[in-house]
Amino acid sequence: MLLDEDVLIDAGTGVGDLSLTELSLIDRVFVTHAHLDHIASIPFLVDSVGGMRDKPLVVHALQATLDALHDHIFNWKIWPDFAQIPSRESPYLRYEAIEVGRKVVVGGRGITPMPAHHVVPAVGFQLDSGDASLVFTGDTTVCDDLWDVVNRIPSLRYLIVETAFCNRERDLAIASKHLCPSMLADELRKLKSRPEIFVTHLKPGEIELTMREIEAAAGAYNPRMLLNNQVFEF
Repeated sequence: MLLDEDVLIDAGTGVGDLSLTELSLIDRVFVTHAHLDHIASIPFLVDSVGGMRDKPLVVHALQATLDALHDHIFNWKIWPDFAQIPSRESPYLRYEAIEVGRKVVVGGRGITPMPAHHVVPAVGFQLDSGDASLVFTGDTTVCDDLWDVVNRIPSLRYLIVETAFCNRERDLAIASKHLCPSMLADELRKLKSRPEIFVTHLKPGEIELTMREIEAAAGAYNPRMLLNNQVFEF
């Protein structure tokens, strides 16, 4: 997700849809967790536009996620360590650790890491414009701590929540710490406000089935599928 023109929330393959000029304007990437579908474009992003910028790209993530990026991606084996290129004093890439519940303010916008429960350390994010908020859960399974925080946001306008598997794959959803439609319905019952709800992380080949099952299980909450190029104003 692109926040205005300068902040990315995660950096999967969809980043490749942006032009070189658009890529060069991105100053920060807030990463939910270290899985490939959420970090795949960071190496190409910094490689493509690092020399076009006058300051490093800052990656914000849990320390465990930053360690994974450094140890397994930017390690000179998979990809160069751009935290040292072109020099340690003036690198193309910089890391900044975040903590659950500690807001980062970027140009007047509040970005707050939220609890998530996944197979690796993970967070969601609350994006707060000052007038209203959007919550992106990232990858998570059942997580009471998440909903406790969500229910304390008075200005919540949008909720983007994952549902990675259809109901027949519930056991796989549980094992991999994702949600399926029946689990999503149980989670939404914990919600005390009525934001607009959008579903993401649907598996290709199962999108229509999963959305039908979501409608059957959680239709009272009017969840809709998140679309490419969708714009949220808040």
